[in-house]
Amino acid sequence: MRPMNRHKTIHGNQRLLALILCLALIISTLCGCDLQKMADPSQTEKTAEQKTGKNKENKTAEPESTPVQPAILVYYDADGNRFEMVIDDRVTKHNYNWDKLEHTTGSPKKVSGYDDGTYTIRQGVDVSHHNGVIDWEKVKKAGYDFAFLRLGYRGYGKEGRLLVDRQFQSSFKRARAAGIDLGVYFFSQAINEKEAIEEAKLVLRELNDSNLELPVVYDPEFIREDEARTDNVTKEQFTKNTLAFCKVIKKAGYQPAIYTNLYCQDHMFDLSQLEDYPLWYADYKPEPQTPYRFTYWQYAETGKVPGISGNADLNVEFVKKKKK
Repeated sequence: MRPMNRHKTIHGNQRLLALILCLALIISTLCGCDLQKMADPSQTEKTAEQKTGKNKENKTAEPESTPVQPAILVYYDADGNRFEMVIDDRVTKHNYNWDKLEHTTGSPKKVSGYDDGTYTIRQGVDVSHHNGVIDWEKVKKAGYDFAFLRLGYRGYGKEGRLLVDRQFQSSFKRARAAGIDLGVYFFSQAINEKEAIEEAKLVLRELNDSNLELPVVYDPEFIREDEARTDNVTKEQFTKNTLAFCKVIKKAGYQPAIYTNLYCQDHMFDLSQLEDYPLWYADYKPEPQTPYRFTYWQYAETGKVPGISGNADLNVEFVKKKKK
């Protein structure tokens, strides 16, 4: 065999190598590769961090969010004591406009009118045997259209005796004859659900299926002037008692309701659990302080009413106007 020319072989190899390098350069250009980056992976990672903003040294700190502060209501009880209450966002608020509220002169000022285009009012009283024998015809002629009668009460002593108001049956018959719309209330000192149910059953027994235009009201209260069997009852238990009473009354076909003031709403009731029941709200300020919804407002305890001797509790009912 004829031996290969050595110089031609070297030159051929050089041309082949140059061709391979050219092809490699073209391929790297088309693929966007950087030979330097391929040789140094850490440089590639650093560049990627810079492009994506993940470089921890250059990352901008985000401001911390400020927690929302709960709304606080400052209010005063019947004795002028100052309290602060956290407003519960879970509870329905009223939308009454107190700029539309009208008062008479004198003391106490009688609520004489209200009309916000949606609601108006009508006048009423609430009474017990402490008001004596009442001339209901005079009450009606004086412009009072409804009344809450105390049906009974539980003693606040240790025994907690259940009693019927001694004027209830008489007042019920005569007020009905005078054309007064009626509801009843029970002054409760129940310390548990069992006792609250006992109170509800007494109410139903005394009503004996009588018709009512207004609700049967559950009225648990703190005793301010003396020690009472409910002094250590918790807010949770008061709420349970209220629910137990109202469920028995509702099952019997009557509308249950709850008597409250702002202190009770703050310390005695979880109102978010009582949304199904109307509220009878007591507050002797010129305007109700509560932000929460209510239907009846007891606005004075020293009112003067024809037909009732001595002081009388004055009330208004907020009535939705009929659409024309």
